[in-house]
Amino acid sequence: MNFDTFLSAISKIKSAPLPSEASQFKMAPPFRKQLIQQQKTAIKNAKKAGVLALFYPNSNNETHFVLILRKTYKGVHSAQIAFPGGKLEEQDNSLKETALRETFEEIGVPINQIEIIKQLTKVYIPPSNFHVQPFVGISKQIPNFIKQNDEVEAIIEIPLQHFFNDSTLTTQTVSTSYSTDVEVPAYKLNDYVVWGATAMMLSEIKDLLKRLM
Repeated sequence: MNFDTFLSAISKIKSAPLPSEASQFKMAPPFRKQLIQQQKTAIKNAKKAGVLALFYPNSNNETHFVLILRKTYKGVHSAQIAFPGGKLEEQDNSLKETALRETFEEIGVPINQIEIIKQLTKVYIPPSNFHVQPFVGISKQIPNFIKQNDEVEAIIEIPLQHFFNDSTLTTQTVSTSYSTDVEVPAYKLNDYVVWGATAMMLSEIKDLLKRLM
């Protein structure tokens, strides 16, 4: 999709109602409702995080967005695909600031180059007990990505038109901290399999954008 076409829809994106949890649950793992029920008490004290879905033009003025592959480490989100973002820190005045700061730290896009255009529906992540607030942002110029080597294994640039293609929908058998060999809904984007909370956020983004474009 041409980036000028994307920009022309921004006013509609800003004012449109969110598809919300109904959209997110299309890509939710089958055990999600059970986990949330089990963690009713823990949810009350959940940590907070902000992440950013950043849209921008490439050299051909085609609309892309960026994901990251996290490093392999001893943790529940090891080697997973995610949006840039992270935990709310003391210096952050809001989760929007968190998402912008972490985006700069992880992939090097300056805060003053990003315009936040939409706050999406929060997603609770049971394994790490985080409430994640996603935002949609734009950069009107081609970003000069700089990878934070300590936390980011790879920066993944996804063409929006590729994401809109229903052929990206798939299923994946995964092992989790709660179950082994469970089949979950997923997206296959640039040969990377995206599932879990990131897929749920992407589902809301897809439903929002396809309705307006």
